[in-house]
Amino acid sequence: MPEIASQIESTAKIVARHWPVVPQVGVILGTGLGSLAEQIAIETTLDYADLPLFSGEMAAGHRGRLVCGQLEGVPLIAFQGRFHLYQGCSPQQAALPVRLMQQLGVETLIILNAAGGLNPAYAVGDVMLIEDQINFMFANPLVGVNDEQLGPRFPDMSQPYSLRLAKVAISVARREGFRLHQGVYASMLGPTYETRAEYRMLRRLGADAVGMSTVPEVLAARHAGMRVLGLSIITNIGLPDALSETTGHDVVVAAEAAVEKLKPIVRGVVGSL
Repeated sequence: MPEIASQIESTAKIVARHWPVVPQVGVILGTGLGSLAEQIAIETTLDYADLPLFSGEMAAGHRGRLVCGQLEGVPLIAFQGRFHLYQGCSPQQAALPVRLMQQLGVETLIILNAAGGLNPAYAVGDVMLIEDQINFMFANPLVGVNDEQLGPRFPDMSQPYSLRLAKVAISVARREGFRLHQGVYASMLGPTYETRAEYRMLRRLGADAVGMSTVPEVLAARHAGMRVLGLSIITNIGLPDALSETTGHDVVVAAEAAVEKLKPIVRGVVGSL
């Protein structure tokens, strides 16, 4: 971890040369959610290819660009693209956007993803506020030598997601007239979608939605002492007794169609800070 800190510091200096502002908020945009960046008063953009440690192939629905600017008068950076373990990335690589945020001074992380719905009350296009998480990747970005400058050896995870930010998100959804589900997100390694037996297992163990990201980033964010708001767009339904085939294209299309629900929540949360 100490070597990652040194490399992230070098990357942060590149960002600061192009955008000499201390961001208060960082946003990680999930599959098909890159258009949320259009809400930002953009001041600078940087392609991942121009940032050390960030170059590499992006998954479908991820542009691979860092957007810097203002939202509701708050300085903010947004990552249009994340790194997944199924791409061959390590958990430490998956957490790189969070480590860069930490180096730049971000205190609040808004993390978004596309997920499969396990709760029978969910439908495609719904949004779920993440209350808690289950790590079925069985991998953790904090494994290895700990750098106390980044965070404590044993960070507490009794409340990984901010209750205060959650209350704001719920209030905004109520005002906008749509239901914001609240549930548990389970992360799987991927890149395969789950089998019927896996959907049953996850539901019985308490998960309401399942995806292939987010958990490594949240672990790093809590290690760094950040406040976290997590939101999942339900892009497919994983009911084992009524299961249909899922494709990556379908997930991207469903996420893009539901993104309008996320825009007022992100604006409301950022504006509350």
